[in-house]
Amino acid sequence: MSQRSAAIARTTKETDISLKLNIDGEGNTNIDTGVGFADHMLTLMSFWAGFDLDLKCKGDLEIDSHHTLEDIALVLGQVLSEAMGDKKGINRIGFAKVPMDEALVEVVIDLSGRAYLVYDDDILPPIIAGDERDVWREFFKSLAFKAGMNLHIKFEYGRNGHHLLEGAFKALGLAFRNALSVERQGVSSTKGSLD
Repeated sequence: MSQRSAAIARTTKETDISLKLNIDGEGNTNIDTGVGFADHMLTLMSFWAGFDLDLKCKGDLEIDSHHTLEDIALVLGQVLSEAMGDKKGINRIGFAKVPMDEALVEVVIDLSGRAYLVYDDDILPPIIAGDERDVWREFFKSLAFKAGMNLHIKFEYGRNGHHLLEGAFKALGLAFRNALSVERQGVSSTKGSLD
């Protein structure tokens, strides 16, 4: 199997991002987004996925974190898509349910090439770590669409926004680990292709 890794540098008027991803890593990270909470969440996701992730972002945080988080997700999704290559042998589908103190979150993914997001964030408090909860919906939407991933995140219960999102990122990491495991011959599709 060839190395499943990719890197991208992307510069816009809103953000300057460099991102390197190794799917078959050891969970090592070097992350500096300028948003401490995002660094924490991406570190957790990478650890549980087993990804090596090197990410640097300079964004227009003087406005807010929206552009930074959305653009990081776009680049992460694109790098993930490139690193997966032809997807031969992967399980394709992954899922996990993770508790974080009083919170319980379930994540299910399908790396089918068909992008979709199911994400009901009504349970989340309006502000989490200084940001509106909406920025996280945009993050997950951008990630799902750029990666070509069907992503379902279900916040089953909980009160603390940090705990709920931490559960989501840990569960996403575990779902990635499962979906990206190479345990099959050929492409995981009865039609013979993933797109």
